[in-house]
Amino acid sequence: MENEIKDNIKLPENAFTELKEGEEYQPVMSPNKAYPEVNGWSVTWGVLMAILFSAAAAYLGLRVGQVFEAAIPIAIIAVGVSTAAKRRNPLGENVIIQSIGACSGAVVAGAIFTLPALYILKDKYPEMSASFINILLSSLLGGILGILFLIPFRKYFVKDMHGKYPFPEATATTQVLVSGAKGGKQAKPLLLAGLVGGLYDFIVATFGWWNENFTTRVFGWGEMLADKAKLVFKVNTGAALLGLGYIVGLKYAFIICLGSLAVWWLIVPAMALMFPDTVLNQWDPSISTAVGAMAPEDIFNAYGKYIGIGGIAMAGIIGIIKSWGIIKQAVGLAAKEMKGNKTAAEKLPRTQRDIPFKIIAIGSIATIIITFIFFWAGVMEGNLLFAVVGILLVAVIAFLFTTVAANAIAIVGSNPVSGMTLMTLILASVVMVAVGLKGTGGMVAALIMGGVVCTALSVAGSFITDLKIGYWLGSTPRKQETWKFLGTLVSAATVGGVMILLDKTYGFASGQLAAPQANAMAAVIDPLMNGIDAPWVLYAIGAVIAIVLTWLKVPALAFALGMFIPIQLNIPLLIGGAINWYVTTRSKNEEVNRERGEKGTLIASGFIAGGALMGVVSALLRFAEVDVLNTEWLANPLSEICSLVAYALLIVYLIKSTKKA
Repeated sequence: MENEIKDNIKLPENAFTELKEGEEYQPVMSPNKAYPEVNGWSVTWGVLMAILFSAAAAYLGLRVGQVFEAAIPIAIIAVGVSTAAKRRNPLGENVIIQSIGACSGAVVAGAIFTLPALYILKDKYPEMSASFINILLSSLLGGILGILFLIPFRKYFVKDMHGKYPFPEATATTQVLVSGAKGGKQAKPLLLAGLVGGLYDFIVATFGWWNENFTTRVFGWGEMLADKAKLVFKVNTGAALLGLGYIVGLKYAFIICLGSLAVWWLIVPAMALMFPDTVLNQWDPSISTAVGAMAPEDIFNAYGKYIGIGGIAMAGIIGIIKSWGIIKQAVGLAAKEMKGNKTAAEKLPRTQRDIPFKIIAIGSIATIIITFIFFWAGVMEGNLLFAVVGILLVAVIAFLFTTVAANAIAIVGSNPVSGMTLMTLILASVVMVAVGLKGTGGMVAALIMGGVVCTALSVAGSFITDLKIGYWLGSTPRKQETWKFLGTLVSAATVGGVMILLDKTYGFASGQLAAPQANAMAAVIDPLMNGIDAPWVLYAIGAVIAIVLTWLKVPALAFALGMFIPIQLNIPLLIGGAINWYVTTRSKNEEVNRERGEKGTLIASGFIAGGALMGVVSALLRFAEVDVLNTEWLANPLSEICSLVAYALLIVYLIKSTKKA
């Protein structure tokens, strides 16, 4: 009987394709049956994963500057412990473990991108305050808002847009959970690919047998092009990113890469030509080098990525306008339920039941009121005007940009939360200065507001992944949504504790903690609160690009993501997408092409899972000061040539393995 159940566990053929007129998606777990989901086992393991991975992610993100995504490692552990304990029908339980545990990565990203900036600035301005309760509340309230604001859009993203978005991370996690539940033949290719991808990335990160990136600087002509023309080509040769590109597919990968090349090969060289001897530092007084004397990478960091932020913000606004109908529909449903008009919610199948909109509406209003009281009493020192302006900014930005975060995750599996938070911080700073709150009080207020928004967007983006996994597998959305709040509370408390521990042990201003995003936020907010302007011109250029792309019917968010994310992380997406196109078009038999595509998705998921898991192990070794990295060899240009050879072998393995489908 047990083997019979295992044999029936497989993703349907239409799991990753658009549905035809009248076609319904039937998940792995039948909507008409009840399965073990929420119980002592799944909640205990979920909470344990949330604590463990929140502490690990916060520690590594701040100490080493390396933020990892927790969903896939947690799914692998969930499968492992359920197999070891011989759990019957553990698929529903494993989804809940993964859903609660995955709060860790989302809350950590939201917290460590902004809140350590409080400690960094406190060293410069001792009168500033940074308390555990402020960190806990900003993370917790932001996380709760992110969950509540996303639930009304669940149906649109996971059901209505089925097959239209690639959902790379959700795909990889789902493959892990299905293969683990099935065991046997289906688990083998995933496990093998996980081993290959994991070992490959582990060797690079831990031992440095070959370089992580290949750049044209290894050649004399490449160095000259970078110095004189500010033109450089870079590609990250990791297995996880190659797998991510395969799942994203050629269409979106191509648009993302176009955005990247537009900044790196057009805007960066053009800026060096236009301002050869000019120091552009109106919005960043720390810049002291003329644009023409900068390396291409420095021009991108100082100017190029801000154009990307402007593009993301405008693409987000356009997305909000386009999805206004969905927003109105969601709000309208909530209003109907508030009036007491019962919908057919009870008659819906188990797999389509959400938390009632009435509870979402009341919960959202209650959370906004609590956040307002927190701002008024704990952050704005009793000033009613500042608190009102602050809560209006936070509520509007968090609600509107929730769909943008979910959209970005659905397309590329990467949430541009740091870009959107930077925009929030700048808007918050400008508005708060306009109403009279400036100096150190303004810095604390803007950073706490940024922390709430950042966590809301991070949790919303991460949660759409969980809900898509649940949709594919047949979980009960209401159970996922309800228990997500517990994971958020546990993660927020853990992150707050780790942050205070790190500050007491090392000190954020000591230079012993990397905290790259928080340092960037501190660098932006300090001058703004002291009367120095923001790079509005660069934001405007990005915004105009997004408007023109929308007019040309090109997905502006994908293009803007490419402008914001460094080139070496975008090129692998194009390579992976091209492999996907290649393996799914070689045969004249469409069925063979489809099977190869599915086998490729399984192998790509293994690459992502192996890379994510071994990335954590490698970072932990680095934290434990086990340093066996061959830095002398990595400085040698030959190490980059070796990376190309290793990368070529990895690509051959991916292509050859798909042909065995």
